[in-house]
Amino acid sequence: MQPFVVMAKPVGSLCNLKCSYCYYLETGRFLKSQHQQFRMSDSLLETYIHQYIASSPGPAVQFTWHGGEPTLAGLDFYRLVLKLQKRYLPEGWSCWNNLQTNGILLDDEWCSFLADAHFDVGLSIDGTQWLHDKNRKDHSGSGSYERAVASVRRLQSHGIQPDLLCTVTSETAKEPLAVYRALKDLNTGWIQFIPIVRLTENGQPTADSVMSEEYGDFLCTVFDEWIRHDLGRLDVQLFAEIALVWSGGNASLCWMAPTCGRVLIVEHDGSVYSCDHFVNPDHHIGDIESSPLSVLVDLPVQRRFGNEKQTKLPQQCCSCSWLEICNGGCPKDRFILAENGEQGLNYLCSGLRHFYAHAEQPLRHVMQLRKQGLTTDAIKAELLAKSQARWRDVRRNDPCPCGSGRKAKHCCWSKRL
Repeated sequence: MQPFVVMAKPVGSLCNLKCSYCYYLETGRFLKSQHQQFRMSDSLLETYIHQYIASSPGPAVQFTWHGGEPTLAGLDFYRLVLKLQKRYLPEGWSCWNNLQTNGILLDDEWCSFLADAHFDVGLSIDGTQWLHDKNRKDHSGSGSYERAVASVRRLQSHGIQPDLLCTVTSETAKEPLAVYRALKDLNTGWIQFIPIVRLTENGQPTADSVMSEEYGDFLCTVFDEWIRHDLGRLDVQLFAEIALVWSGGNASLCWMAPTCGRVLIVEHDGSVYSCDHFVNPDHHIGDIESSPLSVLVDLPVQRRFGNEKQTKLPQQCCSCSWLEICNGGCPKDRFILAENGEQGLNYLCSGLRHFYAHAEQPLRHVMQLRKQGLTTDAIKAELLAKSQARWRDVRRNDPCPCGSGRKAKHCCWSKRL
């Protein structure tokens, strides 16, 4: 049995925030027209847990609770989750639960429960307060930054280090260091950056969508700060995933994999969809009350959906030197023309290529030094010496040693050591 992952939406798209860039708003309107009850019933929850455990190769089963805002289901819902998992787990097996949340409802009772049940928690926070509060308001129009930060601290006081999820909008991209340092200062040890790419009704990127080149520059700046100062202290998801692939492993991020389709969505009403970004009538593949998940994930329509990530790659991608770590990116972002006019190039392609080229040499060097057994402090010292050697005798008007072709003063001058 080939493994697959499910993201469960116990309250669908219901949320106590109204984020400006939320891609699930239209999904919520569609689902409301199909089903009025916006909380997964106890019987449906039992069906889901039983099916998912039965279709897992084990011995560890990964449950992810997403939204909307999944804490709106209430603590009793998750107490029942644990009870049902225990009921259906084979002897010697275990469950791993992950909760993706905005943190607004996480009081001490919630945090104590999550800690006792060994939940992993992903918490959304958009770097600096002004960016977060501009984009992540509650339904009264108030910002939510202080409540999100308080939840991070509360989780930490209960022994949970949450993963921080930060979106990158067109405005965020202009402040990479401020955003990264604000997240780093929360001292959780893990940061994910999620580019916002949305389309208007006429198929054009929205004003808040990050431009490709901006995203590439954002990643380069964050990478330089991370590798100089925070190597070994915290991880940035994309950097860790690239290193994993270059060391011979397989990326766990679906958008970096050659094919997709193995991450199903189970909505609050039991309906199943191809992907989190494709919860719409065209990608509704069934429901768990009529067909088991193990059948739905291998339906021809779902296999075709997953394989088209590879079969519909433009030739530009197939001949790209970064194909191994990119694989064309997420299908939702593949809507621009390639250099030869083919459809289906990733909107973020140019920015990602710029970042990959920027990060390859130093990241591979770090991997090599780690393989040799060097400590983190020794690696940092090596990187510092290497950087100082590169900048020796370089003046402001000289070509930047990064190879961009620009003058040093207009490129990496402020980053030199």
